[in-house]
Amino acid sequence: MSVVVLGLDVGTVRIGVAISEGGDLPAMPLATIEQPSRAKAIGEIIRMAAERRATTLVVGYPLTLAGERGPAATKMDAFIADLRKAFDGEVTTADERLTSAAASKRMRDSGLSGSKRRRLVDRIAAVEILDGWLARRKGHS
Repeated sequence: MSVVVLGLDVGTVRIGVAISEGGDLPAMPLATIEQPSRAKAIGEIIRMAAERRATTLVVGYPLTLAGERGPAATKMDAFIADLRKAFDGEVTTADERLTSAAASKRMRDSGLSGSKRRRLVDRIAAVEILDGWLARRKGHS
């Protein structure tokens, strides 16, 4: 049985969601969640995780470029604490430094229009977060 993992790029307005369905499969963009409130966003994440039978959630963790915790990390800690209370599986973090920049570059290189890039950037950032986590995990196996 393969392990299903969701990757999350949590922003102040939207949350990008990516999925890996186990094995050596790469992460794929899944959805973008609008974030009217933390409770509603977490409810939607839990619904997606249950629907796809995900056992692990990987949340991008916002360290500064120097690798230190800043104000964004403090806010993320509260989100992660609430997510852990609501989710029965594992909730872990992955360094998200430069993932949005990498996602933007990936989309520019693909030739997507500006409006399509804006709609997809959160999902692609979630793919970058999840692919990085999967690569580190595979390297430690």
